[in-house]
Formats: sequence, C-alpha cells, structure tokens
Amino acid sequence: MGAPMKETIHAVIVDDEEKSVKALNNLLEKYVQHVNVDGVANCVKDAVSLIDDIKPELVFLDINMPDGIGFDVLEQVSFKDFEVIFVTAYESYALKAFEFSAIHYLLKPINYLELQKAISRFESIKVDSPFEDQISVFRETFNDKPSKIILPTSDGLNMVDIDTIIRCEADSNYTLFFLADGSREIVSKSLNNFDKLLADLNFIRVHNKHLINLRHVKKYIKGKTGYVIMNDEEHVYVSDSKRKTFLESLKNYAKSL
Repeated sequence: MGAPMKETIHAVIVDDEEKSVKALNNLLEKYVQHVNVDGVANCVKDAVSLIDDIKPELVFLDINMPDGIGFDVLEQVSFKDFEVIFVTAYESYALKAFEFSAIHYLLKPINYLELQKAISRFESIKVDSPFEDQISVFRETFNDKPSKIILPTSDGLNMVDIDTIIRCEADSNYTLFFLADGSREIVSKSLNNFDKLLADLNFIRVHNKHLINLRHVKKYIKGKTGYVIMNDEEHVYVSDSKRKTFLESLKNYAKSL
C-alpha cells in the first residue's frame, strides 16, 4: 500500500513580487503538493480582503508591502484563525527578531527543504496562543533591545520577561529555562541557539551546560572549582576556559549599574 494521502492545506500568498510568488507556487506544486494556494494578494488592502473572504489555514506573508508591512495585514483582518509563515529577504538583524518572537519564517530565495520543514512544523504544531504576543515581541526586538522572548514549549508559546530568566541549562538538544518565580520551561532548541540570541542582554556562557543571567548572580566563589551562586540559590560551576571572560563580563555589568 502507498503512503496515505495528506489532508489538503488551504493557503494564500501575500507578496508584491511576482517572481517570488511564482517561485513559491512552483516549489509548493513540486515538493508540497497537498498545499493548495487559493489566492494571491500583492498589497495590505487586498490581502485583508482575501483572507477575510477565503479564510485560509495558512498564510505565506512577505514583510514589505507597497502600502504597509505584513504585520498590518495581521492587525487588520477580522478572520484570525490561521497560521503564518513569513517569507523575507531581511538580513540577520531582522532574523534575530524572528527568533525572539518564535515566528516561523523562510528566507528568500526559498530552499525546498526549508519549505518542507516549515509545512511539517505547521502540521505538527497547532498553537492556540495569541499571535498578538508574537507580533509585539517582534516589533520590540526589531526596533530596539527586547524585554521579552517567546518560548515554544510542548504546551504552546510562553511569553517570558527576559529579566526573569535566572539561567538556562543544556539537556541534550533541549534547553531548560529556570525562572525567577521558581518555574521551569523546556524548549526543544539547543543552548547554543540561546547563547547567541541572549549574548547582548547580560547573559554569559559559563560552562558548556550553563548560560546565566548576570542580573541574577548573587555571589562568585573563587577556587579551582569556582562557581556562582544564583538568586535561586543554585550553584553553577564556571569552567576554566570561560572563567576569565565571565569575570570580565561580571565587572562590566557591575559598572553599568
């Protein structure tokens, strides 16, 4: 017997570049044939009308529009029961905002393997969390330093104040977040991902397994097996290779207060 037929996904594309629309359509027809494109819009106004009329399950949304930006579409539509995959040519400074907000995105020119991954993720993770939270975090991160991060967990999306993160701990390909209220969050991304993401926000890698928030360092204990005591009273070992960088970062942080 052959593989079971996948359920059709009804989608629309919102992009003002005709070449990009054609390229995405071709990739969908060739590699993700159960995604049906029910309509295309090339500006905010038409996109709002199209989405409210068709009521798709999935929207491929470009950020830059002739009459606004992709987020304007999300704020103006009446029908909101759909998932979004952003399609963007933005460089790294904007990609960081996508990571903080846990918003799905594809980089132009689109790679068919990344497209297949995005569709698989859409099919396996249906989130009920308000998309407004993600938009808010994206806008804040895009324009300035973020104060919040969206953590994708097994229960959905959790918006967390960055200042309340005491530390992060590696657990294989997962990362454990320890928060100031005593709670924990488990995210299926490696610690390396968050090390890069939080590097400019007073977080420092002190060990292969540990990333700590300098804001929550209570005390540093010297010695061959030096360690920090965090505000939650946990002891976190500082490896020899990272001790010098940690101490410099701690001094610089103290001076900035």
